[in-house]
Amino acid sequence: MSRRAFAAAFILTLLVVLASPAAAEAMGKPNVAALQVALRARGLYHGTIDGISGPATHAAVRRFQRRANLGVDGVVGPQTRRALGRYARHRFGERMLRQGKTGWDVAALQFSLAWHGFPSGRFDGGFGPRTDAALRRFQRFAHLGVDGVAGPATYRALRRPPPRSPLSFQLPVRAAIGDRFGPRANMFHAGIDLTAWRGALVRAGRAGRVTFAGWNSGGYGYLVTIRHGHGVRTMYAHLSKILVTRGQRVAGSARVGRVGATGHAFGPHLHFEVRVRGAAVNPLPDLR
Repeated sequence: MSRRAFAAAFILTLLVVLASPAAAEAMGKPNVAALQVALRARGLYHGTIDGISGPATHAAVRRFQRRANLGVDGVVGPQTRRALGRYARHRFGERMLRQGKTGWDVAALQFSLAWHGFPSGRFDGGFGPRTDAALRRFQRFAHLGVDGVAGPATYRALRRPPPRSPLSFQLPVRAAIGDRFGPRANMFHAGIDLTAWRGALVRAGRAGRVTFAGWNSGGYGYLVTIRHGHGVRTMYAHLSKILVTRGQRVAGSARVGRVGATGHAFGPHLHFEVRVRGAAVNPLPDLR
């Protein structure tokens, strides 16, 4: 494909993505996500933990009901919940949660924290150290007491819409959008992936100051982070080469690196992430 044809295809793809309702990636329901976690643990649900009660979730519920010798109606009523055992004893928000707890409500908490910008790894219904750390970061973000306990104030804050960026950005690399912000399998993808070729130029989404430029051992590989003001940072991950230094001021569209596949990456692409006071937010609605 010629560069002109590639550019035309890229622009068309971007317009379709940004115009679609899915660009905003509506948050699913935490209690549905918790149900999907339970069904996945029993080998009955193989889809994404997305909190959306679609055909795959209904089919998995029916398989569970058939296995448990219940009436097969695809509805999670009292009998189905009892058949799920101790895991389903508490719905989201019914009790205080802290490290060491397990169950339906913990899975729902993990899902809700992820959508509010604080993923904690796998959605598994176990309140371990990573969930504790994510909860404390969220409490700090929401100006709550930071105690690692999910109680009424935390639940109220999690009922608010997920945060958004107060700033807009230009696309950092001319490429089609691959994985988007949101659930991916039984985890959460905190940014968007742009599937450019290895060595493609990566540009700053807007003007700012470089706060990190180097190797990240947490899976991002070669990473550049830029602070833009208003509590907003952008992150450019899996780079093959870094073209800026820490402390450098950069203009919007300035060259910051080249696309690679360093860190935890399967093939060359740019992972682009936007964070507002530490919370990962969906970049797509704010791209211009």
